[in-house]
Amino acid sequence: MTAQGLATPYVLSGTSPGGPCREADPNQSAFVEATILDPATGNLSVYRPLVIDRDTSPAVAPVAPSLPAGAVVGIWFGFNGDTLTLAGNGNSLTQGSCVNGLRDSLFGQFAHCNAPAFFTAANAAVAKNQLVIPPLGTAKDGLPCPSVRDFSLVDQDQSDNVTTTYVATRDGRTAQAGVAGTAQLGKTTKLTNGSDNGLLNTNVAPALGCKPFTAPDLTADGTPSTSLALNELQAAAHQAQPMALVPPNDPMVLVDGKVSIQKANLYRAGVNQPPVDPAVDTARAYCANIKNIGAERLQTDKALLVKAPSPDAGAANLFEFLSQRLQASLQNLDCPTKR
Repeated sequence: MTAQGLATPYVLSGTSPGGPCREADPNQSAFVEATILDPATGNLSVYRPLVIDRDTSPAVAPVAPSLPAGAVVGIWFGFNGDTLTLAGNGNSLTQGSCVNGLRDSLFGQFAHCNAPAFFTAANAAVAKNQLVIPPLGTAKDGLPCPSVRDFSLVDQDQSDNVTTTYVATRDGRTAQAGVAGTAQLGKTTKLTNGSDNGLLNTNVAPALGCKPFTAPDLTADGTPSTSLALNELQAAAHQAQPMALVPPNDPMVLVDGKVSIQKANLYRAGVNQPPVDPAVDTARAYCANIKNIGAERLQTDKALLVKAPSPDAGAANLFEFLSQRLQASLQNLDCPTKR
């Protein structure tokens, strides 16, 4: 959580029998994202710690952030593979209040450190009017701009992954995107973390004429930037009901294929959501909302979305991508059979 700690690269390595992992492989890339609160002013900023391969060095030395006194730092992790495991040095994971899942049942692509403490401090700053969360705004369709808790945006595992990007060189070394020195690396490849957050900020919001919540990125000389934490703060403040919250049938919060309220609450705490209310937060309700609200907004915005590019080569445009994603989410949540 210190400036030195944030600027120290994380190391990606594989586990037997899978063999080594490569950060430059888009199917194996892991990403780290920090959001920082100045408790004296309520100001927010973003920093993006680097991930490198074992036995390599960064292509460009990471930027050392300047943190305010008493900074409250939350860190979130995203992964393009199946299961990301945090491995600390000594007692670092306990000291950092890191959560990878419920005991041996990991979330999968997601983890967080010190997230509940960060959101507690941020919510206190909001209550004191130190921190003002911008409104969602109105989209081109006349409806409120979607947030990461809008049923027109979420999928089977909402609030997962981050908006961090890296660059990779031809020899597989990585660097923080936007730092001085990357222009001298020659040809590089951009590494991105597929997520609801990236989909909203990079694709859906521009297509609908919306602007996501941003804060200065300390990695990129203060350039305004998004983050998972910023998305969740804005959604909590302004998303109208019904609000999409991590459901009990989210594959990332199941334990051996069965519902675990305890695991779901650990996940929710990391993304500024209240504990599960079993009387309201049911698989059936989530499925109905994602099917009805999601499909209705999709049809309403079809004319806007067909003009926008798809984030994936498997779809001709953003409308087709979101349509395919909606159907896949209903299947992955086992919605047809939920009662």
